[in-house]
Amino acid sequence: MRIELTSEPGDATHPNEDFAALALPASGQGGALVVLDGVTPPAGDDGCLHSVSWFCARLGGLLTELSVSHRDLTLSEILAEAVLRTADTHGSTCDLSHPRTPQATVVLARWSEAAVEYLVLSDSALLVEAPDGTVTVLLDDRLARLPRAALATDALVDARVRNKEGGFFTAAADPSVAARAVTGELPRGRVRALVGLTDGATRWTEKFRQGDWTDLFAVVRKEGAAALVERVRALESADRAERAYLGRSKTHDDATVVYVEP
Repeated sequence: MRIELTSEPGDATHPNEDFAALALPASGQGGALVVLDGVTPPAGDDGCLHSVSWFCARLGGLLTELSVSHRDLTLSEILAEAVLRTADTHGSTCDLSHPRTPQATVVLARWSEAAVEYLVLSDSALLVEAPDGTVTVLLDDRLARLPRAALATDALVDARVRNKEGGFFTAAADPSVAARAVTGELPRGRVRALVGLTDGATRWTEKFRQGDWTDLFAVVRKEGAAALVERVRALESADRAERAYLGRSKTHDDATVVYVEP
């Protein structure tokens, strides 16, 4: 089994709000991949005493443990349970109804000898390579499909589209969001390798248009997970002044890449 994992903060002075983990059960059969991208809130009150990094560590830790210890549960059920347990840890001290309560995007994959299950919520990505080299991207593209006008201000996003029908969904404090995730199952024989990425790493394809998803997968397979992040950082730095590709987005974002050949 080949495994590679890299995670780099966008700002060295700010905590990395991504989370990534790989788990291999003691039975030696199967495994699980977890990737979270914490949602950085705008300056101001978010109703919570805890940081986004704190939230992602707890939610990610629970997702990792539940994915391998409760194989009787679906990935949607695991996400719902992890969100509920995480909310229970700070519901007495924090306003979990606040639209900016700590939250994250989610990528989950779990494999056995028979199948590979997957779950994607919000704008992180899971790439699946078949034995013949075909690469399939699994996305929750609801955020990408929203008109720019719907995302014009933070207040507008919070009021109309964040975790609302017709908008997009993230894992925050409501376990029912698990039913909104993109989920599915593939025969184990149709999967040669997996790559989980936060949107700080998918920038190579989605923002800078350096290649399609197959090209991105090839970079990770041939050069390694860290090489993809290095390429993204170089592109970000080159566009820092003109912002032809970056636009209004932050120059550097937390970037995480997980590669596994199960």
